[in-house]
Amino acid sequence: MRRRPLTSGAIASAGYDPALAVLELEFTSGEVYQYYAVPPSVHRALLEAESAGRFFRDSIRDVYPTEHRR
Repeated sequence: MRRRPLTSGAIASAGYDPALAVLELEFTSGEVYQYYAVPPSVHRALLEAESAGRFFRDSIRDVYPTEHRR
């Protein structure tokens, strides 16, 4: 999945597969996680958020099923 760089202290890049509703986030630590059943509107809101890290904490983390990618 191609990811787009983000200007964030927490999230390095984000990618989205609309066919599968999968959001992939690479954190500045280098860790990559995939979040499932994420609506396109949430992906757009993440990209447009004033603080991607805060949006992630409030609207994605602990909301959608996740898998750590190695």
